Amino acid sequence: MNLRKIWILPAAFAALCVFGAPIKKNVVDEVAWIVGDEPIFRSEIEEQYTQMRQEGTPIGGDPYCVIPEQLAVEKLYLHQAKLDTITAGEGQVQSETDARMNMFVNNLGSKEKVEEYFNKPYNSLRDQIMEMIRNQYVIGMVQNNLTKNVKATPNEVRKYFSSLPADSIPYVPLQVEAQIIKINPAIPQQEIEDVKARLRDYADRVNKGEADFSTLAIMYSEDGSAMRGGELGFAGRSHFVPEFSNVAFNLNDPKKVSRIVETEYGYHIIQLIEKRGDQANFRHILLTPKVSQKDLETARVRLDSLRKEILANKYSFEEAALYVSQDKDTKNNKGIMVNSQTGSSRFEMSQLPPEVAQRIESMQPGELSDAFIMKDAAKNKDVVVLVKLTDRIPGHKATLADDFNMIKQMYEAHQKKQILKDWVENKIKTTYIKIGEGWDGCDFKYEGWIKK
Repeated sequence: MNLRKIWILPAAFAALCVFGAPIKKNVVDEVAWIVGDEPIFRSEIEEQYTQMRQEGTPIGGDPYCVIPEQLAVEKLYLHQAKLDTITAGEGQVQSETDARMNMFVNNLGSKEKVEEYFNKPYNSLRDQIMEMIRNQYVIGMVQNNLTKNVKATPNEVRKYFSSLPADSIPYVPLQVEAQIIKINPAIPQQEIEDVKARLRDYADRVNKGEADFSTLAIMYSEDGSAMRGGELGFAGRSHFVPEFSNVAFNLNDPKKVSRIVETEYGYHIIQLIEKRGDQANFRHILLTPKVSQKDLETARVRLDSLRKEILANKYSFEEAALYVSQDKDTKNNKGIMVNSQTGSSRFEMSQLPPEVAQRIESMQPGELSDAFIMKDAAKNKDVVVLVKLTDRIPGHKATLADDFNMIKQMYEAHQKKQILKDWVENKIKTTYIKIGEGWDGCDFKYEGWIKK
């Protein structure tokens, strides 16, 4: 379920460990670098290097050159943020911090085990993680400000592509474009009533003090937050679907449970944990009514009949998508599937839902699949779909004709990288830099650290 969007990179746990892992050896501290009036201590460098080795993170050079330079560049960006009065939204920072700390607890088993692993008190670690996340947001905003005007013209893209060495032209894997019609089978009213009865029972037990909400969430909730006792982390109204927000943000008593809330994901009960300004943290329990096999089969037969009518030219696929499909993301767009990772209509096979990829693999452009049942992963329920393959683009070296948007993105990324490199090197020229003896014999990424 995607009630709210949480930015968590797949490698976030490994990356964040860099900033809090225990050091296994004693290090006599010293100031290695000074950037402006900000010191970089040897202990910071050793701490990061130790954890990078433990996690197998590639460093790309001498760690005693690469790591302090990275820390120095970060300080340049943070200094610029102060000059430009750029600050991160505290609600967003708190929400992200809570999500990260919850992830630590889930991965390690308890707050006590988190403290043991990082060799520091939980609240101290949380403050450290919060500062790191705050800096990440601020640095990102500074970089976005510096590169916000980068927009490539077609002529610039063509010149860029022509200048690429042959071995630098990327290989584009097999891609496909497809259309989809999706229907949600009818759910028996008795199944809905049974789900509501279960949720009312949970709410009554919590309100009477007979059960703990988080325990019930762990045991019964069908949402991914169940492992956290249903906790969602601090967020504003816009992070949740409207039906959820309208009820959740009107809660005031953390000891009470909301009425039952229906959303596109199923049925919820909600408990307030804490409010901080326009941000709040909630627990919820989600139950999704199940579709019977009989109703799934009925829906599949219905779509197969529609398929025959499309093949007999009674309707176009686009017309059928508009009037029959219940997929709000595609029905008004001729049924065209859009890749959420790229924003384009092209998918690599691995980016498609597995059931769709399995059908499309043996199809030719213009062909329709049979109707089939698939799992809507976002909403954790079974649906019935009909798919049309509209194009199959074989794997190939990128060309302007077929991959203009991808090459445009490459060119803009190249331009942004160069702008940031030039900015850092100009900033170095106007900033007091002192590199301690023994730390200066490096082939640095940026020029100007060593004053001549």
